Amino acid sequence: MSATAATHLPARISLFFFAALSWAQYYPPSGPSWKKDDTGFDKAKLQEAVAFALTHDSGWDFKKNQVRTFGRPLGPVPAKRAPANLMIVRNGYIVAEAGETQQPDPVYSAAKSFLSVVCGLAVDRGMIRDVNEPVGASIKDGGYDSPHNAKVTWVHHLRQVSEWEGETWGKKHDFIGREEFGNGERKPRALKQPGSHYEYNDVRVNRFSVSLLRIWQEPLPAVLKRLVMDLIGASDTWKWLGYENSVAEVNGKQMVSVPGGTRWGGGIQMNTRDLARFGLLLLRDGKWDGRQILSRKWIHASIAPGPVGPDYGYLWWLNTRGKQWPSAPRTSFAAVGNGGNIVWIDPEHQLVVVWRWYEGKALDAFLAKLLASIR
Repeated sequence: MSATAATHLPARISLFFFAALSWAQYYPPSGPSWKKDDTGFDKAKLQEAVAFALTHDSGWDFKKNQVRTFGRPLGPVPAKRAPANLMIVRNGYIVAEAGETQQPDPVYSAAKSFLSVVCGLAVDRGMIRDVNEPVGASIKDGGYDSPHNAKVTWVHHLRQVSEWEGETWGKKHDFIGREEFGNGERKPRALKQPGSHYEYNDVRVNRFSVSLLRIWQEPLPAVLKRLVMDLIGASDTWKWLGYENSVAEVNGKQMVSVPGGTRWGGGIQMNTRDLARFGLLLLRDGKWDGRQILSRKWIHASIAPGPVGPDYGYLWWLNTRGKQWPSAPRTSFAAVGNGGNIVWIDPEHQLVVVWRWYEGKALDAFLAKLLASIR
């Protein structure tokens, strides 16, 4: 719509049109310069929400909690982390920022949502023809040769309903054994048909990552950097680390395969600001400053709930039934990781919230306070 045409709109609608246009056009440039604007918030209530966030640290301690919770590590884990910190972005602008937001810390299972994006990039380029196609139609490394695994499709991996059977980097799919899996160990059960049963399972996610590595034929961190993070102006401080033993041969070359979390070490280490940029890309339907980085079609498919399991998309947590975050819009979704790490995206209010190292039970109360601060 032209500016001339807009002048014929009713004043109230015209004002909204230009405000929306200016919001859509703002993207933070590379580097530390990021405009701030808390217009539209009750400042006292906003500050109350921020203070609440900073006083509800999860207490997660790598040395005390990592092995006890997850079992034998396979990759590196930092010695310590930043205290609880927070970044709230609305319409692309920083509304509030508190704590150490520039220290790269493990995001734990929020890395799964990055794997979803890497898969989407492959689908957008036709490297994966159809997510409903069996993975074994493309991947010929033995991982999908059995009659059971031959039924596993890409979308089964994306929704964590694959029931894939086997071992990835020394960890078996069944999670049996305290030494290997810590408090996360499970009891034996019979496998079900792929696509029929939801199970949150990092061994299977790591198998999915190996398959994506073979599709791209280059390390996934390089794909993410070139096709996403560099384009959205992220810093050069983030890392996506593999395990000591997670090396695959691809076309005669040795390549590190990265995990979808830090359950056994490695994973994505990223600062809060870079996570906020990633969240803003998803909020803007994959577009960044006029460039379509990830297709809108993929994002919309990613945040649609599946027929099996909880409110879960393509490695994204959803709120379709209001069970994840009762105080939040049903359209909100998030990348979530252990220890209190979340990139929460709310299209209804044009919000991106990155909260690091929060106490789990405090999340919904915080979101309620934040949303109550919007005037």
